[in-house]
Parts: sequence; structure tokens; C-alpha cells
Amino acid sequence: MKAGDELPPLEIPITRTLIVAGAIASRDYQDVHHDPEAARAKGSPDVFMNILTTNGLVGRYLTDHFGPQAVLRKVAIRLGVPNYPGDTMVLTGTVEALEGDLATVRVVGANGLGHHVTGTVTLALGSAG
Repeated sequence: MKAGDELPPLEIPITRTLIVAGAIASRDYQDVHHDPEAARAKGSPDVFMNILTTNGLVGRYLTDHFGPQAVLRKVAIRLGVPNYPGDTMVLTGTVEALEGDLATVRVVGANGLGHHVTGTVTLALGSAG
């Protein structure tokens, strides 16, 4: 592995169940993450994914790739367009730097509206790298 290497993409179908379950699991009871009528009343066409679910999916993407010994050390992500039910988010990653057992990966999650999440994640690879 070296800087510039690309990780294989991961397609994640964005279902209503994923959005609601992620909000419940992260104890985010904001109505826009589980109640379509409330979301519409607040200007959204439907419920949408919360940042904690997105953060978990980014972590899953990287640990699935680097293996069970990989440990997330720093996650710096920013949300863009929402993830709505019925869309698909495609996560991609590019290795930006390798220093000892640390890897920094640039991550992008895109859906039909554009970039849902962008950022960088630093992982300690341990014996997995």
C-alpha cells in the first residue's frame, strides 16, 4: 500500500429502515430522522440520515477494508447533501499518507444529489497493514 492507492467502492442502499435504525441506535430522536410528515413540515422532502449513522458507515467502510486490527484514530468528516430513502451512497477512499503504522485516507460518500460526506480518517493499522 502506498499514497495514491484507491480503495474499492462500497455501495450502500439508503433505506428508510437504515435511516430510522441509525437514528435510534445513536439516540438521535430528532423527528426529521424518523417522521416523514415532520421532515416535510420542516422543508425536507423526506426523512434523512443523521451524521452519526454516516460516521458509522465511514468507519465500517475503512475497517472492512483494512481488517479487524485497524483502529480509527481520527475521523474528520463534513456532511453535504442529505441521504434520502431510495438513493444509494457510494463510499470511495484514497490513501493520502502512510507514516509508520498510521494511514490517512480521504473518504467521499456520494449519492444521486452529490457528495453526502467528505473528509479524512487516520487509522492505526497494527498487524493488518
